[in-house]
This record gives sequence, structure tokens and C-alpha cells, in this order.
Amino acid sequence: MSIPSLQVNFCNLPFSNPTVLASGILGINAQQLKRVAEAGACGLTLKSIGPRARLGHNNPVILPYEQYMLNAVGLPTPGYKEMEEKWQELESLKKKNILIASIFGGTVEEFVEVAEYVANKSPHIIELNLSCPNSDEHGTAFANNTSIVQEVISKVKAVSGDIPIMPKLSPNVMDIAEVARYCEMSGADAICAINTLGPGMAIDISSRKPILAYKKGGLSGPALKPIAVRCVYDIHSATKLPILGVGGITNGEDAIEMMMAGATVVGIGSGVYYRGIDVFSKVCNEMQQWMIKNNISDLQEIIGAAHRQ
Repeated sequence: MSIPSLQVNFCNLPFSNPTVLASGILGINAQQLKRVAEAGACGLTLKSIGPRARLGHNNPVILPYEQYMLNAVGLPTPGYKEMEEKWQELESLKKKNILIASIFGGTVEEFVEVAEYVANKSPHIIELNLSCPNSDEHGTAFANNTSIVQEVISKVKAVSGDIPIMPKLSPNVMDIAEVARYCEMSGADAICAINTLGPGMAIDISSRKPILAYKKGGLSGPALKPIAVRCVYDIHSATKLPILGVGGITNGEDAIEMMMAGATVVGIGSGVYYRGIDVFSKVCNEMQQWMIKNNISDLQEIIGAAHRQ
């Protein structure tokens, strides 16, 4: 059998393979992102861009364990107005890779403000980080309120032109499929699922204090994968939107499982820590080996396969 193709189409964009660098991992530095691209990732998601400069939380902000990670980075950003030079550096990456700009805001208006600026830089996709707290709703995350989700998406769509809009959903909701349905009704072009779970906490038993400076942090890593797979499965059952599946993917079989749940492409974040920056090429090679072993030549046979049984 010849080497199986890993090409997929996502948001009417051609992906040479289904691996995507998840947001929040390697910032907005063009040289770092170039290294990720050279390591095999087709899609590159920038660290979330906000309306104003933000330092984030004090160290320690990340706690890695064998089966999970806790992080409380705090969405540091230079603010979109200070990124003009960065965008010029990122321009060359758009020629060979799919560039995804992740944005956030504390209000609906801030989302629109950032989206309008970012859309003028022509990324391939704009990701909406809806897990951040909405300051107008007393700190409630946007993703927890379907009416606000609809408002954000519809208003961002109005200023984004033809650029696909992809809300990133939180697992910390009663029914993620319902949230996804509202996203679809509001004009979203795709769904990214999921963000971190939690918050969780780790306590140092010697000092008797929480280890993270912020005390609580989101849970990611391998332990998150069963939750992410279930969320992707539920969203695929409830909508017709293509899905970027994220959460705990560290090897080829993880990626295939996520795609069988309904994802078209897969995001890898903590996997960079667990297996190195070349985790993307490793995952692609492992997927092809599995496909050869199982006599599968095209990823379309895999995407959503768990729904066809």
C-alpha cells in the first residue's frame, strides 16, 4: 500500500496534514512559529490577542505532571495596537501554513474591536477565545451564556469579511452541544473544542500552600483527552460545523480517536512538552502507520467514523 494521504479540507482551506499548534503554547513570535511549521504542523495558532496590554499572572504559572498539566498563565498580550511589527514578521508564514489568529476581550465590544483589526491582517481563520471572563457579566465566562455567545459571533462576523470565524468552547458548561448549536445559528464557520478544564489546584504539602501563584489553573494534557473526545463527539452529533479537536493529543492514535469522534483537524498543545516540538511530524507518521496497518488510504474514512457504527 502506498503512503496514505493526510490532506484534509477545513473551512474551505487545504491542510497538507491535520495537525495544528494549539493557541497559548508558543506565543506570537514568528521564529518560534516557523520552527513549529518546520516540525510538521500545518496550522499555526497564535497566542490569544487582547484589546490592551496585559502581563498575565506571576510565576509559577505552569505545573507539568505525568498525566496532566495545570496552567494559570493569565492571557498575557501586548495588545493588538502594539503588534504591527509582529504581523509583518508573520506574513511569510501565511504562504505555506494556515495561520489562525486567536482573540479575546472582556466585553462584546472589545471582541469586535480586536477582530476588526485582526481581520485587516488577513489570517486564514479567527479563533474566538470564549473561555475568558466577561467583565459586563460579573466575571462569567462568555462560553457559559449562549445569548452572549451569539452576540459575539454575529458582531465579529459583521467586521471579519470572508475570514472564517471559529469559537473555542469551554468544557465547563452543562451542555457543550447546545452552545455549539447557538454558535452555528449565529454564523460560526467552525468550532474549536476544547479549552482547558477546571480550574484545578495543586498544593505543596511541605509549605501547605497552593503551588501556582494564582492558586488555581486550567487542566490540560493526556488526562483531558476523554473529556475532549466526548465534547467533540457531542458537537459533531449536534451541528454540521467542522471541528478542530483539542485536548490531550500526544500521539497518532490520539489524533485518530479525536477524528473518529468528529474532528477534521486536531490541535496539539501540551504534547509539545511531552514529546518535543517535533510532536507534529511524529503524530503524522504514527497516523500513516496506523492507516497502512488498517488499509485506510484517506482520512475521510476516519472523520466521524464513531457516528457511523
